Amino acid sequence: MDNSRVAVVVEDDQDIRELVSVILNQSGFEVHSASTGADGVAAIREHNPAIVTLDLGLPDIDGFEVARRVRLFSDAYIIMLTGRADEMDTLLGLETGADDYLTKPFRPRELRARISAMMRRPRVSFESPAAVRESAMEIHNSVMPSPATGETEPDREAEPSPTATETVSQPASLDGLVVNNDDRTVEVDGNELELTRTEFDLLHALVESGKQVRTKSDLVRRLRGEDYDVGSYISDADERTIEVHMANLRRKIGDNPRDPRWIKTVRGVGYRLVH
Repeated sequence: MDNSRVAVVVEDDQDIRELVSVILNQSGFEVHSASTGADGVAAIREHNPAIVTLDLGLPDIDGFEVARRVRLFSDAYIIMLTGRADEMDTLLGLETGADDYLTKPFRPRELRARISAMMRRPRVSFESPAAVRESAMEIHNSVMPSPATGETEPDREAEPSPTATETVSQPASLDGLVVNNDDRTVEVDGNELELTRTEFDLLHALVESGKQVRTKSDLVRRLRGEDYDVGSYISDADERTIEVHMANLRRKIGDNPRDPRWIKTVRGVGYRLVH
């Protein structure tokens, strides 16, 4: 099965584990489950899922540590399921690599909606930056004429093919920040960064908008894969999630919110680029 339709459920409560598995099965996923953190990490490594649901209160290692370990080798979307209402637990979960969270008890319809939103966003294989560049070079070489065939290299002045024009975009460069949407890489002053997919999507949304302000609601919809306001409900918790992801993004790119180089907070509204 295509790994984009594979999910892993890491949950020690059997009833919840079975409920989440049924929800994911009904959504078209091949589901694997684990009842401990260590087994969960092993299952994620083995099956390379697109979606992981992760309980925080596991019997061996907690969900925070599981997320940290998983982020070393996987870019799967992680949804944390927690019975804890403490905001600090939520923030820590997002900081350790989770993309979203739900508080127990949750409605099956809400979990389905969160998963559907994530699956509408692009998923790339978890490769090192060097591997991504090597893959891109192989594709480039595969469409160039081979010297062995005797064919001459196309005139450098020739008009580029429509396919190349449509599929290749130039990286955005902003005062030392380079954002390449084709291979989803980010560099700051020549150094490549490791961003989560959520962090990259938020940064790319701001780059697309330039100095136009993106509200937190706009960014929530962007992460849900909604191109425009379809009237879906956006809670304070959803907007708070954007704040946490943005704080993590700024920390990784080295941007001081008090004296921003790239991302400016428009108080009470949202965010925009400085330049």
